[in-house]
Amino acid sequence: MSFGSPNPYGQPQDPQPNYGYPQQPGYPQAPQGVPPQQGYGYPQQPGYPQAPQGYPGYPQQAGYGMQQPVYANWGQRFLSKLIDVILYLVAYLPLAGIGVAAKVPALALLGFVAGIGVLIWQVIQEGRTGQTVGKKVVGTRTLKEDTGQPLGGGMAFVRQLAHFLDGLPCYLGYLWPAWDAKRQTFSDKVCGSIVVKD
Repeated sequence: MSFGSPNPYGQPQDPQPNYGYPQQPGYPQAPQGVPPQQGYGYPQQPGYPQAPQGYPGYPQQAGYGMQQPVYANWGQRFLSKLIDVILYLVAYLPLAGIGVAAKVPALALLGFVAGIGVLIWQVIQEGRTGQTVGKKVVGTRTLKEDTGQPLGGGMAFVRQLAHFLDGLPCYLGYLWPAWDAKRQTFSDKVCGSIVVKD
């Protein structure tokens, strides 16, 4: 034993560090100079980059995966619109009719306000979920063509305003989904929307 010895008590010094892990009997020490294996809870080493989904140059449509959407046919679109119009008339006509017959303008005005309220509620629902009451009954949904997500309230409102394009050339735009490849009206083409089977 000498002064300045790193091992003053004469115990054999372990030539291989254990990197802070307790030595288990029967398990060999980690080789010197090799870092320990990382277990759970440690950040993993960067591996190979993930391959991009879909094909380059084409946007991946969220909500569809790799499947092509099934477009709603003309009959489904017509039936859903008919249900929405009936719902509007149920809110508007009784009060307006009673108000006109009884010569009470306040009731007629209340019927008008109720009808407008139904229209606004339908637009908000279509923007949030892609479905009005009619679309929910029929089983269709209005979505953005490029993302497959609902339109949002603002674009759903713009789409309703754009329906005037469908009526301009003798209502041809409303008939267009009967033979169009994506079953779109003119307003759908302008707004970038599609109506799909839910």
